[in-house]
Parts: sequence; structure tokens; C-alpha cells
Amino acid sequence: MKQNYDVIIIGAGSVGVPTALALAKNNIEVLVIDELASVGQGNNKKAIGGIRATHSDYGKIKIGQRSLEIFSNWEKEYGDDIGWQQNGYSYPAYTEKDEKMLKDLMKIQRSFGLNIEWLSPEKYNKLVPGINMESLRGSTFSPEDGSASPLLAINSFYFKSKELGADYHFGEKVLDIATQNEKVVGVRTDCGKYSCKYVVNAAGNFAKEIGKMVNLDLPVQPDCHEAAITEPVKPFFQPMVVDMRPAADSANYYFYQNNEGQVVFCITPDPPILGTCNESTSHFFPQVAKRMVGLYPRLANLKVRRAWRGQYPMTPDGFPIVGTVQQLEGYINAVGMCGQGFMLGPGLGELISRIISDSKNLDDDKILESFDINRDFSGTEKFK
Repeated sequence: MKQNYDVIIIGAGSVGVPTALALAKNNIEVLVIDELASVGQGNNKKAIGGIRATHSDYGKIKIGQRSLEIFSNWEKEYGDDIGWQQNGYSYPAYTEKDEKMLKDLMKIQRSFGLNIEWLSPEKYNKLVPGINMESLRGSTFSPEDGSASPLLAINSFYFKSKELGADYHFGEKVLDIATQNEKVVGVRTDCGKYSCKYVVNAAGNFAKEIGKMVNLDLPVQPDCHEAAITEPVKPFFQPMVVDMRPAADSANYYFYQNNEGQVVFCITPDPPILGTCNESTSHFFPQVAKRMVGLYPRLANLKVRRAWRGQYPMTPDGFPIVGTVQQLEGYINAVGMCGQGFMLGPGLGELISRIISDSKNLDDDKILESFDINRDFSGTEKFK
């Protein structure tokens, strides 16, 4: 069994697998280790599939734009259908405060190259026919955003990375990261020891535990979100709809119709429900259904097929922690995705590959400023 690699990635999920793909494309010898049985068995399989560059920060916008390019061109380049559709994202505003916030953010987003526009209530009603028009002031719409199947996408990324030489070890638990003279030299698992020059922490919910192995206290805390999916029906609206208005026990919720006609939806609890419990609750569906039907009455007669629960590995400010650390050469964080690992993963994978191959550009340095572990975490991502 091969025991010497250039890079070892801890975590075969939404970030780890695309990173392995990007490294393998550059002929870098990479091993991905995951305690679970196969790729995407953590939070990737619980993602609802939305992919956007509509963020409030330069770094996430740029990474999101690159990820969108990868997802949208994947079938053409590799021949695999990953359920991609370019349906766009929308943020309807029902209050003067939300309208002002969204329009102010649009100026920043456009300055960073995001394609986004403001739609009148009448134009928005054409995208989401039958939307509640009472007090609707308009909506943002970013037409280049989209969605894909997390299951199809990660498996396609996985098989392509293996074709290019990436190795994967499943059912194997990382016990320690070996260091020498303030450099990474390897990884020890419950199955053996491996040498390497770089370790990438892409462990999702367990990022904090991996960080402790190199004396890092990573401010990453998983919190629970629930989602559900309906029966498939004929397409009847276009974009992801994100209702930002807070309500009792929830901050916001969002839904869209996927490429198979199913409506997928999720809610953000408030206050957060911390931990890694995956059991669905009786509270979720009545809570989110009432809000959704009030916003979009046409949803009322859809039949829900199933619900599930997953986690957002959160940071205090809603931005990921990505990049090297000063105190240990060869260690790289790719953690704290805040529920956006699926949409950011392909772009981040390429960025991490450039870090390791020492081919970063000036744009990369600016992106990494947003994700720096040494930031003060006092800011807030407006589109968490």
C-alpha cells in the first residue's frame, strides 16, 4: 500500500473531493482520508443543491463565480449529467429596510463583477408566478446562479479525480498529524502512517477536532438545519427564492424547483440549534410550510416526500477559514463553510491547488484576505 504522498486531505466531502481533483489535474500525488464509507457521506448528501456567487464579500463572490463556471461546463467538458440548471437566485424585499439593504449591497456586488439586477414586483411575478404581491417592493435577481445535484456532482468529481491519480481511503480515522521542526511530515490513522508535505483540513463538522491535532483552536461550530423535498411536478417558477424576513424561531428560509421538478426547501433556525444531531424534528415542517405558503400560495398542494437534517459548520462571521497558518508549514485550512461547501468547493479546490503549487496570483491573495484565520471575525456575511 502506498504510504508517501505530496498532499493528504482529511475529509471526502464538498471541499475535499474537488480539491483532490484540482491537485490531481496538476499531477500532485494526493490521498483523501475519510472515516465514513464513501464520498459525500457527511453534509454533502444533505445539501439542497443551490450554487451562487450572490454573496456580500469579494472573496466569496469570486470563488462562487469560478465554481459556477465549473458546474455549468461540467457536462460539456466531461460528459456527466450532474443535474445542473441555471435558474438564478432571488431575494424578494417586503420592507423598506430590506429593499435599501439589498440595493446598497448590489452596488458592492456589481463592483466585484457580479451580474445582478433589481426587478420590479411585476417583473418578479413573471419569474415566480403567483408570488404574494402584498407589500412586495421588488427583488434582486442574479441570473447566472443555479443548482445541481450534490449526489451526482460529488460522485462525478470523485471518479474523475481517481482517473487522474487521486487515492481515497474510506473507513479510516485520522488520529494525529505528525510534525517536525514546525513542518507537517505526515498523518497517523487507525490503519497506518503516511508521509506528506501538506495536510488539508477539510473535515466539515469535525474541523475543530482536526485543528486541535496541530494546536489550533478553530472557531467552527456546527449548527443544525432541516430540509425537505416534494414530489416532482411540471416546472412553474424559475429562481431560488430566499425570504430574509425573520419570524418566530427562524431567521430566513429558501426554496427552489430542481431540474427534476421537485421543490427543495430549508429553514434557518433562530436561535441556532448547535450540535451534530441528524434526527428530523416534528417542529420543522409546520414551521416552514406556514411561511412558504404565505409567501407563495401555489405551493400549498404539493406533497412532501421526505425531510432530513444536516449541519452548517459555522464561523462567528459567516465566512470560511481557508489558507495556511503561520505556526505550521504545510498545514492548510479549508473549513467553516457555513453551509456553502457545495457551492464553493470547486473554486476553493483550485485555489488550494494554487497555494500548494506556489502559483497564487494577486487575485488569490485578495480572496484569501476574506478567509484569513487571523481576521477579527467581527464582520457579518449578509447572505449566510
